[in-house]
Formats: sequence, structure tokens, C-alpha cells
Amino acid sequence: MKFKLIVFLQLLFIGSLMAQGGIKFSEGSWEEILAKAKAENRVIFMDAYTTWCGPCKMMTQNTFPERAVGDFYNATFVNVKVDMEKGEGLEIARNYEVRAYPTLLFINGDGELVHRGVGYRGPDELIALGKIASDPDENSLGMERRYKSGDYEADFLRKYALAKAEMMDGDPSEIAEAYLATQSDWGTEKNREFIYTLIDDAEGKMFDYLVENRQAFSDQFGKVKVINRIQALILRKAFTNRNEMPALEEIDALFTKAYPEAAPQLSANFRMVYFQQTGDLAQYAKTAIDYFDKYPSDDMMELNNASWAFYESVTDMKQLKKAVKWAEKSVKLNKQYFNMDTLAALYFKTGKTKKGLKTANEAIDLAKANDEDYTGTVQLIELYTK
Repeated sequence: MKFKLIVFLQLLFIGSLMAQGGIKFSEGSWEEILAKAKAENRVIFMDAYTTWCGPCKMMTQNTFPERAVGDFYNATFVNVKVDMEKGEGLEIARNYEVRAYPTLLFINGDGELVHRGVGYRGPDELIALGKIASDPDENSLGMERRYKSGDYEADFLRKYALAKAEMMDGDPSEIAEAYLATQSDWGTEKNREFIYTLIDDAEGKMFDYLVENRQAFSDQFGKVKVINRIQALILRKAFTNRNEMPALEEIDALFTKAYPEAAPQLSANFRMVYFQQTGDLAQYAKTAIDYFDKYPSDDMMELNNASWAFYESVTDMKQLKKAVKWAEKSVKLNKQYFNMDTLAALYFKTGKTKKGLKTANEAIDLAKANDEDYTGTVQLIELYTK
């Protein structure tokens, strides 16, 4: 018994030592945390999380408990976890422009943002981030002060612009343009990479340079990637402010400027997306049919997405039969659970109950084979066969 008691006590002692590892997070209101940081002359490290964020949970489970992480962060920062969707977290998220999770904020006792990181960090990565946040020559606040003091040295500007973009710390375009103003040749691989990484607007000098030199960018990054980048920029311009939609003619002009040879197809595709996003379902159905009739697609996902949108929003039987053809082609290109489910739904909706049931059961078999959730298909069968 004595021996067992000693072993038990040793295990308790070892367990307590292990429990001491990892980051110790402080409790209290935001005002109290700021006061604590100021009194101790330390920076706050904040895990800005949400309860539904998978990477946030992974950091809580895998990164924060690590002893090396705790040793560094407990000695260096006042640590706090704040749910961005509850209580004071809502205002903190607004004040520090938290737009992705997890966001890792470093804030001084005066409430100034010192540095930030976005996304999952393993133990070594989190320690590295903390070291940057602790270095006034490397952290965001230090670089901002250096920039505002008039330091326009080229390497610094490049580093600062890229850092702001990576941290999702406001708009880096002003700094990016300041860097490019120091460059006599924008066409180096290094500068093309800089432009490709930082461009976020379908207007201005960087966009003009990208489209005028798209072949060089295509050679460096790949034609498809460059097309997708340009399309994304134009779509962003169209949908950034829902209250002030740009004229369709303006979007057409941007496509013509960027890809004159492909502009008609790109504009047609945009109209389809535009009307779907704005909720004009009648125009969406019409433009989608026009698009796929004129530009037959071999993209399995594009066909499936349009087919499912028709299932959800279109009631005209003639138009739904078009969607059936797209769904059948999607399955023919690459049979997957999700496009079989779409095809089954359209068969049911167009009155082909026997075909719908057969296809739905095939979809379920595929889902089972790949360990996928098929409850939606079961509900679909119940909806149309009860």
C-alpha cells in the first residue's frame, strides 16, 4: 500500500508539473487587462477566436499547452483569450479590424496594435511570431512609425507592404505604390511577384501593369492563375459595396481591357454570377442558359453549381430541363456524391421520380464508400417519395 501511495503521489506531482506548462491566460475585463499590461510594462497577447473556428480549437489543443510556448509567452506578455462574437469581443473585433480566425493580436497598454498574425500557428511558429512582435524594428507598430517618419528606403517599403498584406492589417496599397515608385523596372521577377501578391483593386497603376504585361505574369505564375486573379479583382470591384453596384458596361470595359480576346465569355459569365448574387433569379436563369448554350463547359464543379442553383431557385420546367443536362454532364465528367445528389434532386423536381430514386440511392452508396454525410439525400428521398 505504501509503495502504491508513493507511486500515486509521484504521478500526481508529474501531472501537476505538466499542467504548469503552456500559456497562462489572464481573466478580467478588457479595461483590467489593459491596466495590467501598462502597470507591468508588457504587451498583451490576445487569442482572438470564435467557438466555431477549427484552427482556433487546434491551437488551444496543440499549441498553447506546449511548455516552450508557455515559458516564452508567460515571461513576455500578458495573455488573454477573447471570443470575438460575445461581450467585449464584439467591440474589440471592430476596433482592431478582426476579419479572420484565429487572429493573434499584440496590443500595448495604451491600446495600440503592436503586431498581429492571422491563421493557425504551431508551437515554433507562435514563438517566432511573438519574437517579431517583441522587436520594435520588426513589428507592425515599429514599421508604421518608421514609415510615418518618412523612411522610404526601398527594401523597407517592400517588407512593410508585404507584412501588412500577410497580417491583414489594413490596406497596403499606399505603401506598395511607394515601393514601386522607387523601382525603375517593374518587370523583374521579384517586382512581378510583389505586384501579383499585393494587387487588390481593378483600377490603378498596378492593375494596368498586370493586364498590359499579362503574358509575362502568365509565364511566371501560370495562365489560369492570372486569369482567375484578374477575374477575382473585377468581381471584388463589383461586389465590395452592394449599395453602389457598378454598371455592367463598366465591368465589360474592365474585361475588354484585361482580356480582349476572352471578354465576351468573361462578361457573360460575370452576368450570370451578378444576377445570382443580387437575387434577380429570373435574369440569373436566363443568363445562365445563354452562357452554357454559347460556351459549353467541361468544368464539373461549374456545371454542378449552376445545376444546384437551378434546383433551389427555378420553377420553370423548360429551364429545369436545361439544368438536368448540365448535372448529367457533370456526373459524366466525374461522378461524385455531391453531383449525383444534385442530379437526383433535379430528376425529382422535374417529375422523374424513378430516375431520382435510383440516382439518389447511387449517391448514398458513393457517400458510404467515401465516409461522407448523406443525410441531405435521405431527406430528399423522403420529400419526394412520401
